[in-house]
Amino acid sequence: MAFFRHIFANTVHRAEPSQTRARPVQASVNPCPESDEQLIASAAGGDMNALDALVRRHQSWVFNLALRMVWRREVAEDATQEILIKAVTKLSSFEGRSAFRTWLHRIAVNHLLNVRKSEMEEQAMTFAGMGDSLDGVKDEDLPDARALPVETKVLVEEAKLGCITAMLMCLDRRQRLAFLLGEVFGEKSGAAAAAMGESAENFRQLLSRARHDLYQFMNGKCGLVNQANPCRCARKAGGFMKNGWLDPHNLQFSKDRLSAVRAAAPDRLDELQALDRQHAELYRQQPFLAGPDFARRLREILTQSGFAAN
Repeated sequence: MAFFRHIFANTVHRAEPSQTRARPVQASVNPCPESDEQLIASAAGGDMNALDALVRRHQSWVFNLALRMVWRREVAEDATQEILIKAVTKLSSFEGRSAFRTWLHRIAVNHLLNVRKSEMEEQAMTFAGMGDSLDGVKDEDLPDARALPVETKVLVEEAKLGCITAMLMCLDRRQRLAFLLGEVFGEKSGAAAAAMGESAENFRQLLSRARHDLYQFMNGKCGLVNQANPCRCARKAGGFMKNGWLDPHNLQFSKDRLSAVRAAAPDRLDELQALDRQHAELYRQQPFLAGPDFARRLREILTQSGFAAN
């Protein structure tokens, strides 16, 4: 059970003052019609509103990738803010030889590959360890719905999302990133390989190994893909709560939902066999989250540092 103790513990990560946290992003009723290139040109001329619009256009993709790389929402927020600061402060180096989105993705990927390991990664978690942890969680009924701040179906969904995302932590960092870029977010292998600094062939091998290891574990343990497995999200959700691993007051994966990932990312799964596609769709059905409003926080940082005046 040590695996889930480290994955779900709420006390592992430091709390930051609320005023330093980015606020939840609000959906815009008037999406900015300007292209990235137009916004960059305006930002270069000192238009901070253009910079805000550019950040808000791309921040959710960065946040969703970071969340699946590090698992913990607060850590993903920190990583996203660091990535966006890097991008904004290096904006003058963007030469337009590729799309801004491609350029930003390379910065995000490089950061997530090289950033200091999270506490979960330091545990060197394995699929065997996760399997033992799941086996050690007793099936428990959820508390009376009237005593919960959210519907029971939301808690069951949170347990499912947390569990299948935790499975990714059993992959090494490069395999995890290859799986997310290629399988979940539908990046073309050439672009994903370039972002990771790999050849296209090496990227495909990383993705293939990630699929094999992850899907083999799911076939042997997860009731979502193999009904012969006894593990069921609804039964485990109560046990997760009892162990303090699922907090109905602090949802990690099911709040701020914009859409499913599959609606926000292209589908590159045509080459998969039917069973593998079933596994992949579990990840592409995950919520694509809005995340916090990093643009507001970045403006504060840039203004305080004097960067915005330069």
